[in-house]
Amino acid sequence: MKEGLVSFRGIKEGIYIYIKKGEFQDIKRELEQKLEESIDFFEGANILGIKAENLLEDEIKELLKIMKDKYRLHISEDGLPQSLEEPEFYTGIDEGMTKFINSTIRSGQIIEYDGNIIIIGDVNPGALIKARGNIIILGTLRGVAHAGIDGNDQAIVAAYNLQPTQLRIANIIGRRPDGEIIASGLPEVAKVYDGEVFIEPYLPRK
Repeated sequence: MKEGLVSFRGIKEGIYIYIKKGEFQDIKRELEQKLEESIDFFEGANILGIKAENLLEDEIKELLKIMKDKYRLHISEDGLPQSLEEPEFYTGIDEGMTKFINSTIRSGQIIEYDGNIIIIGDVNPGALIKARGNIIILGTLRGVAHAGIDGNDQAIVAAYNLQPTQLRIANIIGRRPDGEIIASGLPEVAKVYDGEVFIEPYLPRK
């Protein structure tokens, strides 16, 4: 193992970890060795972040996780690259991770995904669909749909026919108005406007 891959530099606000070019396994081994040898010194310290010459983001995350979970060190978010910080909510609504399901969702089934969900089929009463992003149903929604489950009220729920038992976007619950519903014959989209969920016909842009 090449020594001197990992060094620590303290400033008033805390400690930065500097890592030179090297094999990741060697870097990880040396970091743990130095932490083990001087754990009393690092106890209570504020780790401001890692400055590395050639590490991938996933490798930096792994090192930070070791320091936090194994050695109980405090990791400051202020000093981390923005790309390493967890987003407030799922931001891939316009183009992101999408799960396709080519079947009808029956009563008792629960479908949950960390991105967008597209269902080619109906969602029957008693079924539950939950997504951090949008929910698109190429059929009729008669069950429960919850889009933007981590708080993103920009998410939408769309279907050829929206007749949900309950429909929720972020933390906002929407229901169809009481009384007879006249079908528009068009696909429908549920969105949040001014803190309320509204269902409207989908009108394609010309």
